[in-house]
Amino acid sequence: MSSAPLAQRIRPTTLDDFVGQEHLRPRLAALFEAERMPSLLFFGPPGCGKSTLAMLMAESRGLPYVRVSAPEAGLTKLRKQLEGVRVLVLDELHRFSKAQQDFFLPILESGEVVLLATTTENPSFSVTRQLLSRLHVLRLGPLSPAEQFKVAERGAAELGVAIPEDSLRFLVAMAQGDARALLNLVEYVAGLEEGRRTPEDLKASLPESVVRHDREGDSHYEIASALIKSIRGSDPDAALYYLGCLLEGGEDPRFICRRLILSASEDVGLGDPQALPLAVACQQAVEFVGMPEGFIPLAETVVYLATAPKSNSTYMAYRAVQQELRRDGVKPVPLHLRNASTRLQKEWGYGQGYLYPHNYPEGWVEQNYFPTEMTPRAYYKPRSQGVEPRLVAWWRRLRRR
Repeated sequence: MSSAPLAQRIRPTTLDDFVGQEHLRPRLAALFEAERMPSLLFFGPPGCGKSTLAMLMAESRGLPYVRVSAPEAGLTKLRKQLEGVRVLVLDELHRFSKAQQDFFLPILESGEVVLLATTTENPSFSVTRQLLSRLHVLRLGPLSPAEQFKVAERGAAELGVAIPEDSLRFLVAMAQGDARALLNLVEYVAGLEEGRRTPEDLKASLPESVVRHDREGDSHYEIASALIKSIRGSDPDAALYYLGCLLEGGEDPRFICRRLILSASEDVGLGDPQALPLAVACQQAVEFVGMPEGFIPLAETVVYLATAPKSNSTYMAYRAVQQELRRDGVKPVPLHLRNASTRLQKEWGYGQGYLYPHNYPEGWVEQNYFPTEMTPRAYYKPRSQGVEPRLVAWWRRLRRR
C-alpha cells in the first residue's frame, strides 16, 4: 500500500470513517442495514466519495463483487467479468452509450446482479430513462472546507509529515470540494522540503498540472449557469470570468457553444436578432480554428451577448403555448386552414373560406387562424428593448385596424 496513491491508502473501510455527505447519512445507514441491497446510482462532482461509498456498500454484504470502469470495459469483456458475481461496482456509467446501457436492463430486472454505479454527469441527460427507473439515485455534493481540512489532516498523518495549518487551508481552497485533488496536493507538498511548505512557497512551486486538476474538479454545470446568468444580467466582465473558468479548467468548447446558442435565443432573442447567427458562427469558428485560439471567437460572442438588448418574448410565448397544450391538449385545425388534397376532402369543406393574404393590400387580411373552439390568445407579448419594437411595428399597426 505504501506505493499506492494517498487517496487509496486512506480510503475509508467503514461508513463511520467516511467524511462528508451529512445530508445522506440517514438514508445511507438505512441502505447499509436493508435486508436486500438495491441498485444505486451515486451522482456528484469528482472527489466527493461516490466510488468509496459504492465500494463500502459492496463490501458490507460479503457477496462476490467486481469493480469496473466504464471507459475501460467493453460489453464482451464485462459479460465475462460478471460470471459468478452478485454486485457490480461501475465507475463513470455516463461513458457508456445509451445503447450500451440497455445491456443492464435484463440483468437488473431479474435481480441477477446488483449495480452500484457512479457518474459525474447529470443522470437526467446521461442515463437512459429505462435504466434510471431501475436505480435509486443518491446525489452527492462537494466536500465543505471543514470536511476537506479533516481529509487533508488524515493524508498528512498517513504520510507522517508536518504541513502548517495555513498551508493545509490553502490546499483546501485550491481543491474546492474535490477530496482526490486535495490528497494529490497533500502528497505533492509532502515531497517538498519542510521549509518550502508555506502558502507563499506553494503558490510558486505547485506545478500547473496539479493546479489544473483542481479546476477540473469544479462542476461545469454550476459555472456554465453562472456564465449564462451573467450574460442575461448584461455583465460582460463576469461573463468573461466564467468563460475563462470553463476554458482554463479544460471544458469542452462545444459545450460552451451550445450554451451560448441557447442564450442567444432565450435571453437576447428579438432584442437583437443578430445574436443567434453570431452564436452559430462562433460554434463554426471554434470547430474550424480549434483550441486554444478558439477562445477569441468565444470571448467576442460572450461580450456581444452580454451587451446586447435582452428580450425573452419568444421563449415566454412558447412556454405559454406548451403549458396550454399540456393542460388542454391539441384542438382540431379549422376546416378553412386544411389542405384539400383529395376530392373527398373538398366535399368535407377542407380549404373553403380560406383568404389568401397575398391577394390583399399589404399582404394581410383579417381571418381566424386558431382552432374553432378556441378563443384567440395573445401568447406573444413584444418587449420594448432593442430591435424588437421596430420588428413588430408593422404587425402592431395591422392589429390596431
